Amino acid sequence: MNWLPIARWSGQWRQPGTLRADLLAGLTGAIVVLPQGLAFATLAGMPPHYGLYAAIVPCILAALFGASRLMVTGPANAISLTTMALIAPLAVPESAQYVSYVLTLSFLIGILQIAFGLGGLGKWVERVPHSVIVGFTAGAALLIINSQVGTLLGIDIPRGSSVLDTGAFAVRAMSENRLDWPAPLLVLITLIVMRVWRPLNRFVPAMLIAVIVGSGIAFLIEQSISAGFTFRRVTPIPAAIPPLSFPDFQMSTISALFGPALVMVLLASTEAMAIGRALALKRQDHFDANQEFIGQGIANVGGAFFSAYPASGSFNRSGVNFSAGARTPLSAASAGVFLVLILLFVSPLAVLLPYVVIAALLLAVAWGLIDVRQIRHEWKSGPVESIPMVVTGVGTLLLSLEWAILIGLCTALIARKLFGGRGQSSADS
Repeated sequence: MNWLPIARWSGQWRQPGTLRADLLAGLTGAIVVLPQGLAFATLAGMPPHYGLYAAIVPCILAALFGASRLMVTGPANAISLTTMALIAPLAVPESAQYVSYVLTLSFLIGILQIAFGLGGLGKWVERVPHSVIVGFTAGAALLIINSQVGTLLGIDIPRGSSVLDTGAFAVRAMSENRLDWPAPLLVLITLIVMRVWRPLNRFVPAMLIAVIVGSGIAFLIEQSISAGFTFRRVTPIPAAIPPLSFPDFQMSTISALFGPALVMVLLASTEAMAIGRALALKRQDHFDANQEFIGQGIANVGGAFFSAYPASGSFNRSGVNFSAGARTPLSAASAGVFLVLILLFVSPLAVLLPYVVIAALLLAVAWGLIDVRQIRHEWKSGPVESIPMVVTGVGTLLLSLEWAILIGLCTALIARKLFGGRGQSSADS
């Protein structure tokens, strides 16, 4: 085991332009995570500023101790959704008890990841069938949309409502003309701004522009309505530097969270390994799955003491980091530092951000998670891939997420036994 993996890149920092490229990529990543962090924390049932805290200490620690050159760790979509699904039955989202449970969950996830990495189990997580991940991701995308329908339409829908119940609430509200029209109007404007700005995304993130424009339009809408109408807005960010926090080590809490922690380890680690391997292939790097397990574990354990909810590799930010020209893990580490510096000046403005704009961002994120091309590929690959994908996706919508993943894995094993030959031939054709 290498106790400080980032040191193996130190020779590259002497190459002309490397430090500049890494620092610029880090600054870009810090800007990108501003709206994303707030949105993902909302999805996780946490106060919005916790999403920014999850992008600071875990991001720095994963860069120092992980194996990937370019992966950025922090708040992620599927991890955030799973956090809400697993912890909401135990406490009211955004309550002090809920926050305590989630921070303790971060600690447990990190301990398990470190143990698995030291035990050499990284290679087994890499073997989780891709069809299960595709099905889960598609199902998770629909759950993200489901969780935001009430905010998107401006109606009250109980937290944790199933897809069917949410649909019934929405239809009833529309039939009774109870929709709050400024909310869907603001959502539409925010999405249009993101789409129009997309060609310029490499200069200034479209999400950031959408947040600024959406917040401005919200103010204009409020001024145009004479009945004292106001959008619900984000609470003030208490501090730019993540405050110290402490997990709850009571046995009753550990016992209640151990099952959810196992599910989260599987999901978070699988996502991180997939991103790390993909980026390693692009740069022809060696990727050590066990070392990445340890790096992710240290990130989550450290984050638990600095107000960070569970973190993992981020598809969006890792892609931005790669596109911005990053060369070493210094880019990800500097992103966490830059975010603190930015928050020192930007945090007072957070109270201007309406939750409806955050819901629009999550709607865009969810839409991006539904990879139609990959779903089509898995479907055409035969029953070995298509059956686990469908079962996992449907299970994600109808069952608890831990059971959906477990059933998906069992289905993949059964399908491989029953249709292994046919699935392979179909995949090769």
